[in-house]
Parts: sequence; structure tokens; C-alpha cells
Amino acid sequence: MRVAFVGKGGSGKTTMAALFARYTARHGGPVVAIDADINQHLGMVLGMGEEELPRPLGAHLTEIKDYLRGDNPRIVSAAAMVKTTPPGRGSRLLRLGGDDAIHAGFATPAPQGGGPRLMVTGPFADDDLGVACYHSKVGAVELYLNHLVDGAGEYAVVDMTAGADSFASGLFTRFDVTFLMAEPTLQGVGVYRQYRDHAARYGVKVAVIGNKVHGPDDVAFLRERVGADLLAWMGHSAAVRAMEQGRPLTLADLEAPVLGVLAGMLAYVDGRAEDRDWARFGRQAGEFHLRNARAWANRAVGEDLAAQIDPGFVYGPEALAAGPPARRP
Repeated sequence: MRVAFVGKGGSGKTTMAALFARYTARHGGPVVAIDADINQHLGMVLGMGEEELPRPLGAHLTEIKDYLRGDNPRIVSAAAMVKTTPPGRGSRLLRLGGDDAIHAGFATPAPQGGGPRLMVTGPFADDDLGVACYHSKVGAVELYLNHLVDGAGEYAVVDMTAGADSFASGLFTRFDVTFLMAEPTLQGVGVYRQYRDHAARYGVKVAVIGNKVHGPDDVAFLRERVGADLLAWMGHSAAVRAMEQGRPLTLADLEAPVLGVLAGMLAYVDGRAEDRDWARFGRQAGEFHLRNARAWANRAVGEDLAAQIDPGFVYGPEALAAGPPARRP
């Protein structure tokens, strides 16, 4: 299952992504947590020092593309791949936490035993300022999810960019569940409405987690403006505040209401497993690839990237059954 955390800046999405990843790694199955926010804080909230962070995906796009394209004859080089390039026959597919060059080279276990593994897109560098778009780094996450075949009890948890920036590519369609963190304010529910309206066109369901809720009036405010999309809400937590201040935290430190919210979120994710539609996933991958090809990628690469779409490729577990491509000499 692929789980996105979205919301306006400061809504608590990074904190909740970290808590959910840790809880799910303990009570669910293997978890890969991915920091795809321009503010790279997920590792810190997971208790990792800067020196412990994995290699950033965004700084090694050529290496990642060259691995993923495998022996796909429709992709002539890593330079011809863009963030939306879909897999095809001959591409290297990924199993979540599998024994492959991507997970081995870019995923690092969080310090707590039995916790999630972390991947990061990486921050803006000095060379990026004024000349590069952060979405080019996030493109590594889109490629990862396009080539990922995750099974039951496996979880990819992504801390997304704030606000509506997620709609700058098709990345928002790559998830089974999207949790939107909303404070009980007009700004908080405004981001929810914007996200809901854009996402609904593509069958993307948004579940709202209220945060910084101080009492019944805040809950009533969220219910009035969010309706049935309100799944749960968080009040003040001394344990979570201590974690945000850099103090060590174990799941046992969390108060019962916080654990109840996390349990409900995991149950909600697992309950959506039957809704998974690999055929729709493939159609949307092709749709957004064609959009990007026509808008800018054909011009940037110098070829018609529509030819990268393999009409005979079947998304999902069937693709794994075909076996990995032969390695280039």
C-alpha cells in the first residue's frame, strides 16, 4: 500500500508521517518512509542525525534511471527518461524493501530496531537556487512508485510537498490512501477543499486527520467543513511535542488517544487494499506521461516520448512473474 501525507505547511504532516511509519513498521509490515518535502525533516523526526541520512535520490537521478530502465528497448538511455517515464517489458521493477540497487543504495533503517527504512529526495543545494525546480528531485519518487510492485502488508509512506504543489505532476495519483492533515482553521480546510477537488477527478480519495484540535468546538468546525472525510483528530500530546523538540521517543511513550488514532489510520489503509486497481494505475501513468511529453519533455529530450509507453506491459504482480531483465554487460 502507498500512503501519502499532505497538507498546508505547519499542519503536522511530517510528524504524522513519521509516527504512522513507525507504528505501521511495528504493527503492520515492512515500511519504507520517503521524504519528498522541500523541507527535509522526516529523518530528524524519525530520530536520525544528518550524518545518518541516506544518499539523496534527487542527486543521483541518472544512476536511478539507468538501473530502472534495465533492458527496456523503448528507453534508449537514462537521458531519455523523465520523471513520468513508465515501466515496460525489460524494465527493472522493485519490491518494497527488496534486494535491489535502489533500496540497497538509497534506503537506511531508522535507528529504532524494527522501524521503517528511510529514503530522501534531498534538499535544495546552492547550485539549484534560481535555476532548478524542486519537482525535478521529487521526480525520483514518482519513478520509484511507477516501478514499485508492492504487495499485501507492505507500505510506502511519503511525506509530500506542502499545499497543492503535489499537483505539479502525476505523483498525487500514485497512492492508495492520501491522508490530509488539517488544522481547525479556514486556511487548513481551504487546502483540503483544493486538494479534494483536484484529486476527485482522478478517483483519489482523501481522508482528513484533524490536528491541533483543542476541544469539541474544533471538532465541530472540522465536521461541518470536511464532513465524512474526517477520519480522526489529534489533540495535544506531550510525547509528540517532546519528539518534535528532539527528545527520544518510543511508541510506548505515546498517549492512548494518539495510539488510537494511529491504529485507526492503519486499519483504514488496510481496508483499502481491496480497492487497488492496477489497470487504472497504469492508465494514469500513461496519461500523465503523455501530458508531460507534450508540454515540455519531448522538446527537452529531443524525441517523441509517447513511444516509451509499452502497450503490452501489465502493471502489478503479473509483471514480476515475467522475471527480472538480463543485466547489461
